[in-house]
Amino acid sequence: MKISIFSLALLIALTATAILAQTKTVNFDKDKPGRPPGGFSLALTGRGRPGVWVVTKDETAPSRNQVLAQTDEDETSYRFPLCIFDALVAKNLDLGVKFKPIKGKKDQAAGIVWRYKDKDNYYIVRANALENNVVLYKVENGRRSDLPLKGEGRTYGKKAAVPSGQWSTLGVVVRGNLFEVYYKGEKLFEVEDDTFKEAGKAGLWTKADSVTHFDDLKVIVK
Repeated sequence: MKISIFSLALLIALTATAILAQTKTVNFDKDKPGRPPGGFSLALTGRGRPGVWVVTKDETAPSRNQVLAQTDEDETSYRFPLCIFDALVAKNLDLGVKFKPIKGKKDQAAGIVWRYKDKDNYYIVRANALENNVVLYKVENGRRSDLPLKGEGRTYGKKAAVPSGQWSTLGVVVRGNLFEVYYKGEKLFEVEDDTFKEAGKAGLWTKADSVTHFDDLKVIVK
């Protein structure tokens, strides 16, 4: 059977698009409860105890009934447990997760990480149920600093109602040096920054004594 030049070109284009736009959703339903999820590595920025990341049951989970939880309640202020997805390295991507703050006296935070180089160098956007805001930071050489919003300056992110004990969604669209932040499906703000230009890993993040559940980590590589 002969294939026309047009059909061949279309097939190549579709194949290239499929390669360029790879989608991966991790819902933790096939992982064993009480253990860290497969394909992830754990790290800690700052001080205090390492995070305890385990798969656990949650009947309210958006997908089935298993989620990933950070359960250690060390109240050290400058303590950022990380759970990094090792199977993916990307520069441009769409990244999102569903999260539920459970408890925490100091913080009730949930974050997503991209262009992760190591535990001291990456970007992070997080939502906090005690502060009711969403903030984007860079962590450079272990030092965390919030980044100014495009067109608005340094406002310490944006105010947003982040309910404790309920599921919400947090996402970021990364294209070059432009980061678009979404909360509950709505765009909150944009940030431009050139600190980390190379591809890196993605993952999840909490702060201090935050006990947080995560589900449906979705990554689309562009």
